[in-house]
Amino acid sequence: QVRAVESGGGSVQAGGSLRLACVTSGYELCRYDMLWYRRAPGQEDEVVSQIDGSGKTSYADSVKGRFTISWANTEKTLYLQMNSMNPEDTADYFCKFGAWRYGLCRFEGWGPGTQVTVSS
Repeated sequence: QVRAVESGGGSVQAGGSLRLACVTSGYELCRYDMLWYRRAPGQEDEVVSQIDGSGKTSYADSVKGRFTISWANTEKTLYLQMNSMNPEDTADYFCKFGAWRYGLCRFEGWGPGTQVTVSS
């Protein structure tokens, strides 16, 4: 069974840092790109950062220069280091990756997310 558990969220003041982790298990990857996205109240989901199989990364303009995505293959864990945070970063954060399910490649957010709150 595909599992993903996000952690590391919490409450911080503006300018602070958090490191999110997405521990994955129980799957076989069907594609090599992974990403973090966030969901703020009343807003559409926003892709924050992506990483592909070669380690190439990309970031939303809103987080560029502040966030860093990484993948630890031996740990099967996706990380998101968030620095210089601001109240606009307040959201629930989810990881998303592709796993084989019943013969289909499903690219989904498999976990419950982790909540991040940034106060000014």
